[in-house]
Amino acid sequence: MDSLPADSPRSPGAAPAAWRALPAGIWVLGFGSLFMDVSSELIHSLLPVFMVTTLGASMVTVGMIEGAAEATAAIMKVFSGALSDHLGKRKHVMVLGYALAAFTKPIFPLARSVGWVFVARFVDRIGKGIRGAPRDALVADFTPPQVRGAAYGLRQALDSAGALTGPLLAVGLMIWFANDIRTVMWIAVAPAFIAVALLLVYVREPERANADGAATTLLTIADARRLPLRYWLVVLLGGVLTLARFSEAFLVLRAQNVGLALSYIPLVMIVMNLLYAGAAYPAGAAADRVSPRTLLFLGLVLLMAADVALAFATSPPIVFAGAAMWGLHMAFTQGLLSKLVADIAPAELLGTGFGIFNLVSGVALLLASVIAGSLWSAFGAASTFLAGAVFAAAAAVGLFAAARYRKP
Repeated sequence: MDSLPADSPRSPGAAPAAWRALPAGIWVLGFGSLFMDVSSELIHSLLPVFMVTTLGASMVTVGMIEGAAEATAAIMKVFSGALSDHLGKRKHVMVLGYALAAFTKPIFPLARSVGWVFVARFVDRIGKGIRGAPRDALVADFTPPQVRGAAYGLRQALDSAGALTGPLLAVGLMIWFANDIRTVMWIAVAPAFIAVALLLVYVREPERANADGAATTLLTIADARRLPLRYWLVVLLGGVLTLARFSEAFLVLRAQNVGLALSYIPLVMIVMNLLYAGAAYPAGAAADRVSPRTLLFLGLVLLMAADVALAFATSPPIVFAGAAMWGLHMAFTQGLLSKLVADIAPAELLGTGFGIFNLVSGVALLLASVIAGSLWSAFGAASTFLAGAVFAAAAAVGLFAAARYRKP
């Protein structure tokens, strides 16, 4: 029976300095992600406060807007991936997603009601959903298999660097502009359009093996059946792992819960993204030389340790330690899962493969967040993170169960 790729390590000399061998297109995709994340996280780190304090939204309304936005992104990913396979041109689909997100940025500082924010957030997540799968498939199109781990790791590291820079800028700019949220959000518009221009001008889409001038058929049940069992095992593993992780909003809530001052709460996300950005490339490069199963197991151990630390945290330093391990877990798993999808899915269905993977992970994130919130309300914060540790342990057990099978 098919399984995850075998555990045999790569040749030790495969890529001692793999980043030097990566095509320029990987760097362009990475910096495009960086600039868009700077813009998005600068706004999103302030948006809940803006909706509640300036626009008078309730917490229920904030939750509904965020839930609808993330659900939209998850659903769009499967269709955008299939569309990029159908057209044979991933760049156009990807740039459309980035452009949609960029054009929503001015709406946030202009918003005079929660309705404006809902529309902007909805279209922004449509853009995110459209760009994700084609971009991940382009990484595979650009790179040979022996350096794909490094490629996904580098792109994720640059993406995470943007996610780290955005909140840092938000803190500094809020101090500089005396808490004028609208002015700070206007500044976020520039990096979004820089991302679009960078990708539009400098990404040169490579010729694909099946690009014979004729578009393939759009996603069908038959296409899904052509994806091998190993692929569906990776999808299942990604979904279970996401159930163990849930939304990072609960890290913020945990920091507040143990008494961290409100002005310092963004530091939790900064710590998490600092470790995520710093470790993503080394972890990705390692995936080209050592067993994927070993790295996934290490990531799951880190997540279990983070969940246990957060469950029993009684002070902010313990929360920071949990957030740091959470970021390391992300670094060891997210790029690697993308590499596994790229290695296993057929070339002509690569966008579809990433779309389905992202859809399942997105739905799992919504389900996980509902479960986490319900447990928190009913039994307290510790129960939320202990449940996450149980899901992570289940994923680890599944990983070892899959090791019993090999492709014939």
